[in-house]
Amino acid sequence: MRVIAGEYKGRRLQVPSWEGLRPTSDKLRETLFNVLAPSIGGARVLDGYAGTGAVGIEALSRGAAHVTFVERDAHALAALRANVAHCGVEEACAIIRDDFLRVRRLHGPFDLVLLDPPYDLVDLPAVVDRVAAWTAPAGRVVLEHSRRRATPEQVGPLTRSRLLTAGDSALSFYVTP
Repeated sequence: MRVIAGEYKGRRLQVPSWEGLRPTSDKLRETLFNVLAPSIGGARVLDGYAGTGAVGIEALSRGAAHVTFVERDAHALAALRANVAHCGVEEACAIIRDDFLRVRRLHGPFDLVLLDPPYDLVDLPAVVDRVAAWTAPAGRVVLEHSRRRATPEQVGPLTRSRLLTAGDSALSFYVTP
């Protein structure tokens, strides 16, 4: 896995392997950031279910001001920390070890929230609803999920504005009023 574009383009990222690990593919990240390109520069980003940090690091590479990563798995956290150090972006990051649905306090609001929960997570609306209070006015929330899983059109104040599919994955884009 590598950083696709921006300041850190081409940097290889650590990707450990274990049963159930499903990092966001280069192709899907490229699609995601092609859509988000106009809103990345200077953005405060929340990368929930961060895994190895590839999505958040891609945001930093493309001009985001700061990324807060939330991840609970120790193996993924080790790779995330190594990837942040390898790219030299420690000063632009906060790493929180916690279960995303249990995080008590985050220093938002965030202009962009990127969520990649396990595909077998039952309550996707709860994940999206969880971030509504942390999302800035006119902010965006992007939920990566299995294309076989339906996502709601409306979750609290968030409205789905776009749905993209690629292979087995889908990206649901939500906006705040």
